[in-house]
Amino acid sequence: MTNQNVIVSDRKPILGLKTFTVSVSNSPLFSNSFPTYFNFPRRKLLKLLEVADKNNNNLVVAPKITSLIDSMRDSSPTRLRSSSHDSVSDNDDKTSWIVRFPSALNMFDEIVNAAKGKQIVMFLDYDGTLSPIVEDPDKAFITHEMRDVVKDVASSFPTAIVTGRSIDKVRSFVKVNEIYYAGSHGMDIEGPTNENSYDKSNERVLFQPAREFLPMIEKVVKILEEKTKWIPGAMVENNKFCLSVHFRRVDEKRWTALAEVVKSVLIDYPKLKLTQGRKVLEIRPTIKWDKGQALNFLLKSLGYENSEDVVPVYIGDDRTDEDAFKVLRERGQGFGILVSKVPKDTNASYSLQDPSQVNKFLERLVEWKRKTVGEE
Repeated sequence: MTNQNVIVSDRKPILGLKTFTVSVSNSPLFSNSFPTYFNFPRRKLLKLLEVADKNNNNLVVAPKITSLIDSMRDSSPTRLRSSSHDSVSDNDDKTSWIVRFPSALNMFDEIVNAAKGKQIVMFLDYDGTLSPIVEDPDKAFITHEMRDVVKDVASSFPTAIVTGRSIDKVRSFVKVNEIYYAGSHGMDIEGPTNENSYDKSNERVLFQPAREFLPMIEKVVKILEEKTKWIPGAMVENNKFCLSVHFRRVDEKRWTALAEVVKSVLIDYPKLKLTQGRKVLEIRPTIKWDKGQALNFLLKSLGYENSEDVVPVYIGDDRTDEDAFKVLRERGQGFGILVSKVPKDTNASYSLQDPSQVNKFLERLVEWKRKTVGEE
């Protein structure tokens, strides 16, 4: 990584001084068009300069930043890493992974046999699951075929889309009213808008555990939009109860700069936490709530909290979906299905390679349901 030469002004320290004048050179944080000298608030500067070499005044990036950059490179969930003494080829490694997490299409009969006589409840991530990952997040459209099969699934099973996106954004993509939407990683949950609601009370579910954070999120969105606008390709997305900083279109040489900007902003907002998804940095309230909690909440809303006759099926591709996979393992009910073409650490039980395979799996599930209903 490029060294950032940080030189603190040699002015005599003044009691109660709240700012430092700093000269920065050779830093990915600043382009040549930026001035050389900056005034930093004392508290923020001291937090940013967590480690410094006193001999040559070179700033050493804090370990947390280095770890974050490594995580950004690895995609999500974290790829399996072979040890240095492991001579197994990539193909053998993938074969071993497939044995542990077999294709949900190949194991379809096993999955539906476990669901006989029980109620399947479907949970679907959006990006990378129903739609392919694309360069522009605003163009992550699903196909007509996928939309049709989601409608069919919703007519056969209680169905929810659980996503980091805002409900308004994902609903504009999916355009299906007969399902539950859990946006902002489950911090914003709405029920079906038609009369055929699966909710046992026949009332629309509305749950927003992070409502008090709305003004803070909106403020941070504006700050990050301003501070990241000089980084080509960076995009800040307001997902209502959380926000995303997309770096899919950012040159990898600028990832460190982007990460440092984001972390420097969050210093002033300790009630927000930084997590990393697939080509995205995500900022969320520090409340104990995630996609796994959203899954449990929806099962409870549907009347299946303590039922042994329910089979939750969650399909997702991202690190954030691991929270839901973990909940299913802890419940000892249902199946997590990871969408990935490469081996990754996961709490899922099965795998699918891409949205086209998700489409095929959902089609087969609808066909199985229709067939079993006809046999009853």
